Amino acid sequence: MLSSFDDYPIHSGTVPINETASNDINHYDRYFFNGYTADASLYFGVAMGLYPNRHVVDASFSVVVNAAEQISVHASARAPLDRADANSVGPIRLEILEPLKRHRLTVESAENGLRAELEFVARSAPIQEPHFLVKAGQRSVFDYTRLTQFGHWSGWIEVDGVRRDLHTDTTPGSRDRSWGTRPVGPPCDTGAPVGERQFYWLWAPLNFPDFATHFDVNEYADGGRWHQTGFHLTDGMTPAVEYPKVSYSVAWRPGTRWAQTFSIELAGKGSTTRNIDLQPLYEFQMIGLGYGHPEWGHGFWKGESAVGGERWALPVDTPCDPRHLHIQAICRATCDGVEGIGILEQLVIGPHAPSGFEHLLDPAR
Repeated sequence: MLSSFDDYPIHSGTVPINETASNDINHYDRYFFNGYTADASLYFGVAMGLYPNRHVVDASFSVVVNAAEQISVHASARAPLDRADANSVGPIRLEILEPLKRHRLTVESAENGLRAELEFVARSAPIQEPHFLVKAGQRSVFDYTRLTQFGHWSGWIEVDGVRRDLHTDTTPGSRDRSWGTRPVGPPCDTGAPVGERQFYWLWAPLNFPDFATHFDVNEYADGGRWHQTGFHLTDGMTPAVEYPKVSYSVAWRPGTRWAQTFSIELAGKGSTTRNIDLQPLYEFQMIGLGYGHPEWGHGFWKGESAVGGERWALPVDTPCDPRHLHIQAICRATCDGVEGIGILEQLVIGPHAPSGFEHLLDPAR
């Protein structure tokens, strides 16, 4: 079926824009943004996803104030046939003001304690991370592309009637866009078991006064790596410096699968080696943006239009509960003596020999 975007020369296949190249039910197209004040007293995140083959669109906005409470609003609806109408879900709206440069976020959910009017302005060129591809037997589990970008926020967030003004010089953040195939929607039968139930994911976009760094790794249970990213970026649209050698050191907090201390080394021939130390301050629960949520999970069919909210105290009491494993830890960062702030996203499920994890959810000792 034709839609408005079909009038632009942007096709990458033989089908109209609103039809996917693959009929895989897990095809998705997604936005993610986060932001945090320089004093770490406020953290917020937004996620919006379109699942064309499920005919679902959803979004969530979640805020943490003073590391004490996380408050979220979720929305889900039938996906519009025209992609031009896919930027608004219930009380959450995301507008592209200038592609790859400026975005506007509006949230209007006073009944759930959250309102916002925010603008994200890029400080760096976008990074195209190496392609993500991993299989279980013959089936592609992950097959997607992601871009990551750094920026600053301005505007305001209102939590339970209290408005907090945000300014570009004190509210950095980052965003990503990803699209392709990965597990979304309610779990379904996939036939005979193939391999271990295991996922190891670390992702750290970090903001410093005059530059930014980016790191991620995905590893198998034996520690073998199937994906990695290492970049250093200066302000402006100057291309990022990519580091081919990416290493890290982690000490896990006893009783959890969350890092207690973490350090990164980015190195490469002809490039300055970057040494980064992270000090986790508190954890933002990614379930607040629908990741792993039993009710508001990504791509779940909730009816023609649904909105809900929730809140809980931090820190959570059950860090190895499957709902709570996936976090973004807000961190103080130091890169070669320069202080900054950012996040270390962590999702560690199943065995990982270098970490001493042997089973699905056993905690660090």
